[in-house]
Amino acid sequence: MAESDTFERLDPGLPSRGVTVRVVLYPGEDGYVVAECLELPGCVSQGRDRADAIVNIREAIEGWLDVEAESGPSRRSVEIVELAV
Repeated sequence: MAESDTFERLDPGLPSRGVTVRVVLYPGEDGYVVAECLELPGCVSQGRDRADAIVNIREAIEGWLDVEAESGPSRRSVEIVELAV
């Protein structure tokens, strides 16, 4: 990775929920950096640069987790599979 992992750089005032998820970062068509959390369906954000995208996806993940907690048990079935190609 180009920069150190975000585990070491938690934003002050942003408590950890103890949840670890993977975020995929890639260049968007508009020049922004897209951040997508594949483990949380529909949880996508973007930023002007890598750091901005990480801050924004962290907020999106927090919001996603809040909505899921309020709506009760999820009926969605998410399966994560790692494939070697």
